[in-house]
Amino acid sequence: MSHTERSSIAITHYQDHHFNGVDSLWQEAFPNDPPHNRAEIAIPAKLAVQPELFLVAEDAGNVVGTVMAGYDGHRGWLYSVAVRLSHRGTGVASEMISAAEIRLAALGCTKVNLQVRAENEAVAHFYARLGYESEPRISMGKRLNPAA
Repeated sequence: MSHTERSSIAITHYQDHHFNGVDSLWQEAFPNDPPHNRAEIAIPAKLAVQPELFLVAEDAGNVVGTVMAGYDGHRGWLYSVAVRLSHRGTGVASEMISAAEIRLAALGCTKVNLQVRAENEAVAHFYARLGYESEPRISMGKRLNPAA
């Protein structure tokens, strides 16, 4: 199992025993997310495609952070970057993103994209400090299964 340690924080691949911790973290970090982003739906979908790009940060065995990454052969993406309120501002998110970027680069990825909700200025500033730039784009989406 690959992992990176920073003081008491270990970043490792998601395993089944992480589910409850991830579910709890996502409820804390993303309380208004739509049902299709809930752990019971998003995790099995991610585990079916590039499960090695689903990382968790643990502190003393407790899940304190997550990042999902994906690579389609052209661009990389970051999703579900979350850190427990108790661990924000400690470098956990930066380290998780770096770990995901390293894995994406190893796959041949040359550019990583992510989306931030327009009203979430603090998160946009965080990513800017990590070198991410706002790009003039229109983000469009289509739910293939509107009920999900």
